[in-house]
Amino acid sequence: MSLTPLNRFLVKKAFISALLVAITLWGGPVMGQMQHGLSLQGSPALPPDTPLPYAQPAAPSGGRITFGVQGTFDTVNPFVVRGISAQGISSPMGLVTQSLMLRSADEPFALYGGLARGVVLDPHDRAITFMIDPEARFSDGVPVTAKDVHFTWALLKEKGRPNYRGYYGKVLNVTLPDPMTIRFELEGDDHELPLILALMPVLPAHQTDAARFEETTLTPPIGSGPYLVSEVKAGETITFQKNPHFWGRHKAIYQGLYHPDTLRYDYYRDANALFEAFKGGLVDVRIEDNPTRWATGYDFPALREGRVIREAIPIGISKGMNAFVFNTRKAVFKDRLVREALNEMLDFDWINTKLFNTLYRRSDSFFTGSPLSSIGLAADAKELALLTAYTHRIKPAILAGDWRPAALDGSGRDRQAAQRAVALLAQAGYRLDQAVMKNAQGDTIQFEILVNSRLQEKLALHYAQSLQRIGVTASVRLIDDIQYWRRLSAFDFDMIQYHYSGTPSPGNEQYHRWGSQAALRQGSLNYAGAQDPAIDAMIDALVKARNPDDYKAAAHALDRVLLSGFYVVPLFHSPDIWFARKASIGRPQTVPLFGTAPETFWVDPSARP
Repeated sequence: MSLTPLNRFLVKKAFISALLVAITLWGGPVMGQMQHGLSLQGSPALPPDTPLPYAQPAAPSGGRITFGVQGTFDTVNPFVVRGISAQGISSPMGLVTQSLMLRSADEPFALYGGLARGVVLDPHDRAITFMIDPEARFSDGVPVTAKDVHFTWALLKEKGRPNYRGYYGKVLNVTLPDPMTIRFELEGDDHELPLILALMPVLPAHQTDAARFEETTLTPPIGSGPYLVSEVKAGETITFQKNPHFWGRHKAIYQGLYHPDTLRYDYYRDANALFEAFKGGLVDVRIEDNPTRWATGYDFPALREGRVIREAIPIGISKGMNAFVFNTRKAVFKDRLVREALNEMLDFDWINTKLFNTLYRRSDSFFTGSPLSSIGLAADAKELALLTAYTHRIKPAILAGDWRPAALDGSGRDRQAAQRAVALLAQAGYRLDQAVMKNAQGDTIQFEILVNSRLQEKLALHYAQSLQRIGVTASVRLIDDIQYWRRLSAFDFDMIQYHYSGTPSPGNEQYHRWGSQAALRQGSLNYAGAQDPAIDAMIDALVKARNPDDYKAAAHALDRVLLSGFYVVPLFHSPDIWFARKASIGRPQTVPLFGTAPETFWVDPSARP
């Protein structure tokens, strides 16, 4: 079992202290000299030429693993806004397109050389230089060079998804000292930006049509990864075949990864159809997201006979924030008091008991389950210094660490919650008029909750019924995946349910989720439409933090600002990953910090089919 983030931080802190004493003995990395890895805090844990600790180099190779995906796809280009991309092309597994460096799933933010054999980081994070591995090749045999990296950076900065444009736009200058070396000069004081550049996917300049890059395409891409795209059927399936000439197969970082000869992703429009496919043996592995199904739906012959294994796997990172999200671009949600009032009406205990077999836990922070959560902690001096200009906008209970999401009585009809909500709406200028909430202009509170699954629909309908008790009308609309994600990309909705996934090292992705500029960019994850200088300032402090204490203070402060804005109605999370697999699919016993790592799975030829 992997360490918790806090214990891991303490271990890493002790490791760094020892490193300062022993650095001359083992030649550890020094800023300004070439090193094999990078870490956001301190030094990477692994020495050079070491396999990842959760990988299984001795596992058998060969066979096929089939993954099931609910949804559809119409492109194999995951780097642009247009279209819905097939899975597996790039990160997190990086089957086809590899990046300069690879992330370890067992460290909060540590990278090791992939396409880059080494890296030199400026002592003040104002420049980073990558030395390309001379062995690196694209799948057509053409060497990977600094020219390809420069081409990719320029292309994604101009035509890539909003997060690429935002990150890569912070580069002031690019130079190529030689054909295998590239240097990026960086603006500002962004401690995370060098690592984000290290995760840049590298595209082949000789095979990428820059003029048509933003178009959807089903043409199999050329990449430098361990697999090739062997079959594509739009919206149905994509198959990857292992590249026998993969350049990195002998490199330590890849040892114990990518065992199967074939990886296949089959797409299903309906969650029930996907589960039936797993039960019938058409899908090999499954992450379950329905607690009722997890509790009651796995009593089928294959599991009883031992041909399917069901297990709860602990995850060591933040659980993130799963929530109903207000689109504050809509007039009905402009007033924070209205949003706070609607927060009062979610009866989590009733929902958890009646709908989810009491398997969930309530989410209460944007960093739930992490030392970066502000819940239960009063703001300290460092936080108060960050929040000086904004403390009047922070809810006092949140600043003191006393706030929690509204706790109702579990009856589904809590009178006191309704009274609190009505009182908040009265402060916003609304009153009940013949069982309808209206303001002085006669405007009512009406909105639509957009959902794309029956499970989301069931939850949204219950919430809508609760709101009806205070004269608020919420309709629920179920649409298919294609419409749903297109509407989200264009911010064409009133309210959605969304899970902001957890990360052990929040940083620049917070701009993409909550930054003011992201609110104006279609395709960003700022679904709430948040435009708040306090949020921007706290994210700035987060990415500029130079030591763990400053970093934690900035994360706590950001959490408090977001919670005080009531941009979401917090929902719930599972304490574990609910994982099921065929007995013939093996996984390492060592579970990394991030939970399951699909790139480590293998097919056991001796297991019962």
